[in-house]
Amino acid sequence: MSIENRITPLKRLSGLRECISRNGFARILEAHSGLSGLVVENARAEVNGRVIEYDGIWESSLTDSATKGLPDASIVGNDSRAHTIDEILNVTTKPIIVDGDTGGEASQFEYMVKNLERLGVSAIIIEDKVFPKRNSLDGSARQDLEDPVVFSQRIRAGKEVVINDDFMIIARLESLIAGAGLADALDRAEQYIHAGVDGIMIHSSDKRPDDILAFAEAYKPLCQRLGRRPVLVCVPTTYNTITDAQLVDCGFNIIIHANHLLRSAYKAMNQAAMAILESGRSLEVDPLCAPVAEIFVTVGADRINRKDRERADSRRLIESERNGAAAAPGQRR
Repeated sequence: MSIENRITPLKRLSGLRECISRNGFARILEAHSGLSGLVVENARAEVNGRVIEYDGIWESSLTDSATKGLPDASIVGNDSRAHTIDEILNVTTKPIIVDGDTGGEASQFEYMVKNLERLGVSAIIIEDKVFPKRNSLDGSARQDLEDPVVFSQRIRAGKEVVINDDFMIIARLESLIAGAGLADALDRAEQYIHAGVDGIMIHSSDKRPDDILAFAEAYKPLCQRLGRRPVLVCVPTTYNTITDAQLVDCGFNIIIHANHLLRSAYKAMNQAAMAILESGRSLEVDPLCAPVAEIFVTVGADRINRKDRERADSRRLIESERNGAAAAPGQRR
């Protein structure tokens, strides 16, 4: 239940690096609200006799915007994003990675980094496109890349205000999205590594993982030449035939499943809405719905009811003892 998911910001912040250090990788799932955060927090599966779970949460600008009924085009402001992040932080314990869009101007990015670090966020990912961003999976949108020198300045500005070394700034390369190719992506990765970035995310909207895997293969000698290897990140939304295990074997340290809870929830809500209209009642929707009691347990309403009963019993006991003590002197007479 949500009230029992308690952790200090500092402990949570360090969780992502600790997970990567311990396991070599982190499996991350998107959340866009407190309730979806609890889904990520509580999800467990037994695979080959071993219980596995998600290692952290992705707070996505796409799903945050869509939850508010708005397009992912830098319309939702930082204050609104921070409110969603705080909702998720309030009821979970897992590390959180925040989608920082382009990061804004260098001075804006400094304040964004400072605020997220204070909240206990483990990492921010910013993409090297010009403001206002357009979603990378929107094939009809223009994908204009930022000057890598300007983007490197943004990275340096963020690194200068970071207090805790566990907080990670990750650069998201949009070269493949924009059609600039692998060589451009590697050149940008080199510049961002020189700028001090903590991670490199290579993004692709292709349905095949070939370009992503080619980048991963070239990333290793690049980092050997530079003498430093930031963590490598991918988001297999479109090239989802490849498994997490295969991506880890290819050198990826963070794998983000970036929008699946929102998309599945949206589909289920549409199905429920149509079924009620078509049947004229809600009975047919029951198979699509979780029991209300299950929601109560997930968010902790059962705990409140239990505590109410315990406190009522305690009050009755205190009143009974008080009444008994008041009556005792008369009894002695």
